[in-house]
Amino acid sequence: MDSMCPKLRSSRNPWHGFAHQRALHLQRKLRVLRQVYPKITRNPLEALKQPSKPRLNSGYPHSSAWTNPSPKIGTHDATELPPPQSDQSPDNPPGNAPRIKLRDGRYLAYREQGVPKNQSKYNVIIVHGFGSSKEMNFLAPQGMIEELGIYFLLYDRAGYGESDPNLRRSVKSEALDIQELADQLEIGSKLAGAALIVPVVNYNWPSLPKKLIREDYRRNLVQWTCRFAKYAPGLLHWWVTQKWTPSTSVLEKNPAFFNTHDMEVLKKIPGFSMLSQEKIRQRDVFDTLRHDFIVAFGDWEFDPMELSNPFQQNEGSVHIWQGYEDKVVPFQLQRCISKKLPWIQYHEVPGGGHLIVHYTGLCEAVLRALLLGEEPLTLDQIHP
Repeated sequence: MDSMCPKLRSSRNPWHGFAHQRALHLQRKLRVLRQVYPKITRNPLEALKQPSKPRLNSGYPHSSAWTNPSPKIGTHDATELPPPQSDQSPDNPPGNAPRIKLRDGRYLAYREQGVPKNQSKYNVIIVHGFGSSKEMNFLAPQGMIEELGIYFLLYDRAGYGESDPNLRRSVKSEALDIQELADQLEIGSKLAGAALIVPVVNYNWPSLPKKLIREDYRRNLVQWTCRFAKYAPGLLHWWVTQKWTPSTSVLEKNPAFFNTHDMEVLKKIPGFSMLSQEKIRQRDVFDTLRHDFIVAFGDWEFDPMELSNPFQQNEGSVHIWQGYEDKVVPFQLQRCISKKLPWIQYHEVPGGGHLIVHYTGLCEAVLRALLLGEEPLTLDQIHP
């Protein structure tokens, strides 16, 4: 390790002494990090390449969709959607997306897609995942959108994109933001279903089988990252932005997290710019990701695996969509959850990685299952 920092010869030049002290300081930081990540030597990503069954997830980009039936039925060409609000009120500054003001004074930015809301049959709220934003693509066929009359509402979660951060972010606040957004935009008063695409799974859920997570190296990685995020954010920020060695900040297009099909997708889409070193160097971006990570893997006030079916009369449905080759959220854990909660309809994409939401056919399959109750003809047809 000492060879990583050149030993400086003594000199009368004061900058040499400064550089020597800086090198020693960096060495001490590296020693600390390698003590808490014992499997990591020069490159911490080497730990992710250790042969192991993919059991645990690390909470990287995922997407969810909630729907509410609209009492109004109709279709309309999506190209005729009215332009975004252009008034220059405090709620909608010039050049920004339309926003709503929440009860606590924060603003949430959003955008609309699909048929006009006043002519829709189905209203769908799309919630982006870690490192993403309301600008994410949901690749539903235009003909299907018009045929079924689907209105989409996408928004920036707290701290992402053009939405204000929430210093009191929690699992509950995330749900309340969705509720208030739906209320203010008159999306509907009753939840009709939910589709969770590679959703996060928290190690701290009491009902998770210990034998399923005990030996997974990603468990320690997530736990130590959470501890640094809470108690040493400055050190964590330094580690994910330093240039001495590659670090876990290189997430944007890293094969350690994405399978072959995912890498093909990443060649066609912009990627996740918030996960690049350039963006993470911005402290506000880093803090948003840090707080989001802490909430995802921190202590929840309930155990999701003990939830009861919210649709006792079959008036709605809940779905989980999972890739079999996902390197971030492993299929074994999602199978365990769906077995524990049999009222959840589980869909597994053969050969699918973590970015299945960008695969051809996936969005259409999600909407048909959620809105029409149709089973996909074959999940083998879903591909990059």
